[in-house]
Amino acid sequence: MLNVIDLRGRTPSTSELRRALPRGGTDVNSVLPVVAPIVEAIRDRGAQAALEYGQQFDGVTPETVKVPAAVIARAVDTLEPDVRLALEEAISRVRTVHAEQVPSAHTTTLAEGASVTEVFLPVERVGLYVPGGKAVYPSSVIMNVVPAQEAGATSLVVSSPPQADHDGWPHPTILAACGLLGVDEVWAVGGAQALALMAYGDDAAGLEPVDMVTGPGNIFVAAAKRLVQGVVGIDAEAGPSEIAILADDSADPVYVAYDLISQAEHDDLAASVLITDSEELAEAVDREIEARYTVTRNADRVAGALSGKQSGIVLVDDMEQGLAVVDAYASEHLEIHTVNAREIAERVRNAGAIFVGAYSPVPLGDYAAGSNHVLPTSGTARFSAGLSTHTFLRPVNLIEYDEVALKDIGRHVIALADAEDLPAHGESIRARFETMPTSKDSK
Repeated sequence: MLNVIDLRGRTPSTSELRRALPRGGTDVNSVLPVVAPIVEAIRDRGAQAALEYGQQFDGVTPETVKVPAAVIARAVDTLEPDVRLALEEAISRVRTVHAEQVPSAHTTTLAEGASVTEVFLPVERVGLYVPGGKAVYPSSVIMNVVPAQEAGATSLVVSSPPQADHDGWPHPTILAACGLLGVDEVWAVGGAQALALMAYGDDAAGLEPVDMVTGPGNIFVAAAKRLVQGVVGIDAEAGPSEIAILADDSADPVYVAYDLISQAEHDDLAASVLITDSEELAEAVDREIEARYTVTRNADRVAGALSGKQSGIVLVDDMEQGLAVVDAYASEHLEIHTVNAREIAERVRNAGAIFVGAYSPVPLGDYAAGSNHVLPTSGTARFSAGLSTHTFLRPVNLIEYDEVALKDIGRHVIALADAEDLPAHGESIRARFETMPTSKDSK
């Protein structure tokens, strides 16, 4: 079922690997002409334009953009007990991990009376987008809200599409997750219009703009992020979900097959890639996929993803070449199913998150491992990181020199200022230690 790329007996360069490996991706530029008018309309007309687009795209207009507190409370009260318990456990684990990510301020002393202190200031107001569509994503509420809270964001707003089946409010499970997390500001706005409304706000409607927007979404959400970047900060332009599995002949083909199927379930464009030095394992995994994917509820979606050009099996000579392929591919999710899996995992350089061993599958990370599931896609793990507490913190330096310390370094500052032909920079230093001429002195 999966396409096979055979790299055995070859030593391709990094650029050759990037071209040869299965990759789908999305062309955000192609939808910018569609999304730009939406963003401009929200910028100019605010909430009213957002509600109009909600009616057009979601088929419903909520009574208000802001979801009433009573609606959120009712969603919490009517949440199925097992789902509530699962959400509470996931929140606890994710919070524990992200609380420990908060860095401490530290001071570097360069000389007596000369110090630089690095402090970490939270983004003040954060807008968190949670998509609707093919599935319900309370897990995305957790993954976006918890790190922002642990960073110390002053205020949060969650925006999620209105649902015609739920009186025009976001899905009740989304609202319940917000309620469990203590989020009391939720907007019933979806898609590109949600990103634009969070970026620009609407004073007349009492909707404060944010400083940063984060969260997953489709290609239209990614395009909206690109268009509002600079007005606000963004986390990333997320593409379709990806899993790569590096496996040797010790791997269980049933486990590997199910893990590839699980990510294919997300979307027809999702990517599932097996990288192995065992032709026997590759054949066994392919057989298991054929035998098992049809019994899952989203079989059509799985079939579309697994048979697409973005998915496949990559045959390599050995684990050394396998690691080279892994780093060139830079998957959003990477599983390691090998002998000495931890040792292999510690040698990986490019991946959004690494799942080590047979009992650390990606779905664990999607929900309750404690890690974050908002991760870089489309090879951007080579230079980008997943969502974390760090995403919502800004390192700021406090520079503190006394008179003696400034006088000691001042001659070097003056020399560099003169070398750059910016003499006033040097004069700013000199003015503290000598009497500087004025225009009156030159007459």
